[in-house]
Amino acid sequence: MVFLMPLTPGQCRAARALLDWTQDELAARAEISRSTVRGFERAQHELQRATAAAIRRVLEEAGVVILDAGPEGGVGVRLRGEVVSPG
Repeated sequence: MVFLMPLTPGQCRAARALLDWTQDELAARAEISRSTVRGFERAQHELQRATAAAIRRVLEEAGVVILDAGPEGGVGVRLRGEVVSPG
């Protein structure tokens, strides 16, 4: 079993922005309610494990890479295959 770090509200908002998805689009694709997405992104509540997994799955299937905190930096998101060169 692979342990995945929890998705943060900021990662969720950023991933949607990269994909140009609305909260409604994410909710429909993950088969959850828009109010669940809205409440999570506003940090009003935590997600149930199955809901978080559904959101993460649809984001990753759409090409988002969820970046967990590590020795080289904090949490974030990027699109698969995207190369960012230093400023």
